[in-house]
Amino acid sequence: MGFSVSLDDLLGDEVRRDPYPYYARLHELGEAVPLAPTAPYAAVVHGYDAAHRVLRDPVFRVLDADHLDRAGLRWRDHAVIRTLQASMFNAPPDDHARVRQLFGQALTARRVTALEPAILRIADRLLDGLADAGADGRPVDFMAEFALPLPSDVVGELLGVPERDRGWFPSRVRAFDAVLEIGPRSFREIRAANVAAEELTAYFTDLLAVRRAEPRDDLVSALAGIRDERPDQLSETELLANLIVMYNAGFRTTANLFGNGLTLLLARPDALAALRADPRLAPAYVEEILRYEPPVHFAVRYAAQDTEIAGLPVPRGRSVLVLTGAANRDPRRFPDPDSFDPSRPDNRHLAFSAGPHYCVGAALGRAEGRLVLPRLLDRFPALALAAEPGERRQLMLRGHDRLPVRLADPDADRLADRGTDRSAGTVRVDLAKPA
Repeated sequence: MGFSVSLDDLLGDEVRRDPYPYYARLHELGEAVPLAPTAPYAAVVHGYDAAHRVLRDPVFRVLDADHLDRAGLRWRDHAVIRTLQASMFNAPPDDHARVRQLFGQALTARRVTALEPAILRIADRLLDGLADAGADGRPVDFMAEFALPLPSDVVGELLGVPERDRGWFPSRVRAFDAVLEIGPRSFREIRAANVAAEELTAYFTDLLAVRRAEPRDDLVSALAGIRDERPDQLSETELLANLIVMYNAGFRTTANLFGNGLTLLLARPDALAALRADPRLAPAYVEEILRYEPPVHFAVRYAAQDTEIAGLPVPRGRSVLVLTGAANRDPRRFPDPDSFDPSRPDNRHLAFSAGPHYCVGAALGRAEGRLVLPRLLDRFPALALAAEPGERRQLMLRGHDRLPVRLADPDADRLADRGTDRSAGTVRVDLAKPA
């Protein structure tokens, strides 16, 4: 077909800007394709069924400490990597199951449901601030004013981070998360990520001490209690690492759900109008946004023993790159995959991964989208892009750095100044005032 698969292409600027044409070409080649023996991955896995199998198969494991050691990487020199390796994110199977079970005791469905009034309260406060920032038709950055602070505040509420401290987190989270992107990282990025990891560790160390002295009904207090009751089941290092990763993951992915979702809807007036008319459609819209433009596009797994995937041999110790973003556009699984269709049946995408590493915060992210997206659209009927969105060049935590919008129609404001009544969907000119 004249199409060769190269990791350099995947890491290139053109594919990072818009990976979907590249994904479509991959799908023409089957479910997985081999890479050169010198590549860091044995294969790229992009078909839905193959990706789903890798994510669930215990033969394929996350990049745990033993694997990094065997690869000769000096990962212990970096605070950010030490934090990631001590978390569920990269724990070997037995440690992962143990820690996830303990966190599951604290992060219950009841706790997420109980958080819904706080989600709405935070959303309304930020919508008020967004309205002030965009008054008189002024452009406002939706990401900075709403999409980023909302999940930061929500996950802060969940964990028990005081409201006064929550504005401290976003810059450190962005620095920490930079090392998660595929491809080489600069020394400056690694250094900033290490500093962020150290600062976040110090913050949560202090917060744990405060909550141990004065427990509250929050996740940090609950987890501190579990740690103190069963110190042989959860180390302090594991507790701190997982608090950091939980805050980071719950913040960035949901922010990108809102940013990516808003650009999708503003480009599709019919879909936007349908959601405005019936907010009960919000859960289906959230699922299709996650499938169509997911915040996370890949995962990496290594083979714990000789195996195969989609007929390709994967030797023991070799890694595979799992393109979940491509799997969500697999025409074998999703008819007409490049169409945005919130009514799509059986929309079991891989935006939250699958198997034992299925996102522990999926229920919270879904709740935020379901509750807040209709509220945003109802509050600003004239919401529109004010300029081209900031470019997305990431495959991990893919989203806009900025998203300029207008909340009101400037022409409507001028008409109002001239005595025009737009109430009840009609336009009535006050003849008592000269045009």
